[in-house]
Amino acid sequence: MNMTPNKTVKHTLTLLTALLLATGGSLATAGSATAADCPSGEFCAWTDAGFRGQRANWSGDDAWWESNIADLDSSWANHGLSGPGVKDHVIVYEYANSGPIDPGDMTICLRPGEEVDYNAVANDDGDSHEWASSCDG
Repeated sequence: MNMTPNKTVKHTLTLLTALLLATGGSLATAGSATAADCPSGEFCAWTDAGFRGQRANWSGDDAWWESNIADLDSSWANHGLSGPGVKDHVIVYEYANSGPIDPGDMTICLRPGEEVDYNAVANDDGDSHEWASSCDG
């Protein structure tokens, strides 16, 4: 098959697009959501939806969030590390979890690698979190 350079490029792009769509992928566009800027090994929460505003991040549990994020959380990302026996899920609670104080209900739970740019139920409701083996606690 003898094609001109422009036809060859167009043919190649068409084949690549078809292959990508057949494997369940999608093409990114300028309007695509951006990935959360959260360091590897950390759980992050932002004060605004869409991973915007002030960010807090942790590599471990925090039983009492600071006032700059407590009850102000609007988006979350779990970039924690996974492996056998590693607690890699993050459970966010509605209250501080200090000593005998009950942390209350779970507001949101993030599985490994999960990013949530907004959740109306969990919005502005987190006060503490813990790393867990599952979302069941």
